[in-house]
Order: sequence, then C-alpha cells, then structure tokens
Amino acid sequence: MTATEATRHGSTGESPESPEAPAAQPQPAPGATPPRRPPLLAKAAAELVGTAALVAIVVGSGIQATELTRDVGLQLLANSTATVFGLGVLITLLGPVSGAHFNPAVTLAEWWTARRGGPGVALREAAVYVPAQIVGAVAGAVLADAMFGEPLVKWSTHDRSAGHLLLGEVVATAGLILLIFGLARTDRLRFAPVAVASYIGAAYWFTSSTSFANPAVTIGRAFTDTFAGIAPASVAGFVGMQLVGAVVGLALVAVIFFTPGREAGD
Repeated sequence: MTATEATRHGSTGESPESPEAPAAQPQPAPGATPPRRPPLLAKAAAELVGTAALVAIVVGSGIQATELTRDVGLQLLANSTATVFGLGVLITLLGPVSGAHFNPAVTLAEWWTARRGGPGVALREAAVYVPAQIVGAVAGAVLADAMFGEPLVKWSTHDRSAGHLLLGEVVATAGLILLIFGLARTDRLRFAPVAVASYIGAAYWFTSSTSFANPAVTIGRAFTDTFAGIAPASVAGFVGMQLVGAVVGLALVAVIFFTPGREAGD
C-alpha cells in the first residue's frame, strides 16, 4: 500500500480489504497529469514552489560547496548530490498535485503529447505552469543568495556560450524527456522520483554543461553570480538548445516506444 492509500484508508476508517474501499489511484509524476485534478491555482502554486525549491537547492548547495572547499571536483560532487536528493523529494511531494514538472521543456512536451491525443496538460494549464516555473526559479535563486548573505540579485559572470556546452544541453534535455515519457509509455511512472533524480545527478557528470536541462532553472541561475550561475548572455543559447533537446527526446520516444495504434508524433 502506498502512503497516499494508507492516508486515505485511515481517514475513512475503511480497511484495504473492505468492498467499499476506493480503488488504488496511480501516482502521477513528471509527464503525467494527476488522476484527480486539483484546482489550477493549487497546481500553479506547486509548480512555483517546487521550482523555487529546486533552484534554491542548486544555488544554495553550490554556494555552500565553494565555502567548504576549493576543489572544483568536490564542489560539483556536493552540488550534484544535494540536487539528486532534493529533486527526488520534491517530485515525491508535489507530483500528486501538478505532476512535478518544474521545467517548461517538460510542460511543453506534455502539452504536445496531449495535443496529439495522449495524456497531458491542456493549453490553459501549460500557459499557467510556464510563468509559475520561471517566477519560482528567480525566487529560488534570490532566496539562496539571501540565505548565504550574497547580494540578492547579481547577474552571473559565468560564461557558458561555448558550442560544446550547447551540445551538452541538447543531450541532457533529450535524455530527460526520453526518460520521463518512456516511463509514461511503459506504465512505470511510479519510479519517476528516483529515476529522474538519478538521471539529473548522472548528467551533472557526463554532460559538458552539467545538465541544466531546464529553461526556467537556466533563467533563475542568471540572477546569481555564484558557483551555479550562468551569464545572461548565455541564457538564450541554453534555452534554445534545451527546446531542441526536448524535440529530439520526443522523437526518440516515438521511435523507441512506438506501439500500433499510436501516432508516431504523440
């Protein structure tokens, strides 16, 4: 029995074996819409708070790491480890509300699959999710700076415009989309908190860009001139390549997880 089911049975006084007990509901995750739809305001709040928390984890752990050691490898290890654990917790907590996207690339990919006949967010939801994610990302960066006594807003000077870094963002984002929607196609979204967090942790190390893979997080990280920052001049290139990666990821999902009766583009 999942924690959600246990809570439900405890509140109604029904045992799992009772004929009156409601059927178990699947647990949503990135790439999936919750089976019982919360109000749009609650979803927007979950996306804003979740993205803010994610950026605060990324930026805050980066600041902490640079204060504790000058070894860049250890700094990246600390930063990636904190992100893995934090992201897993956030997906587990907020997935049942909004699907825990925290990422415009995921939201737009899910909207596209819904438009093509698959499950996903409607245009109205996507139009609310994306601004909430961006606002949350900026708020998270400011919060992290405030916690460590840094200037609340200081544009990053960390240039990330090299071509090999842009390629890294295509790879990182394509892999993320392939993972999320591949899990959805194979009915294994219950593994998303562990799988998505683990992928991002690995991609910190195997991609040249350290795997931003998220337009909102990229924008937020421009507001902090710390370890995790990105220069504003580099943001457009990263976001553009992340969107390209999302398209590549959806194409890979259509090819690898194609089943008769589905359109290849959904």
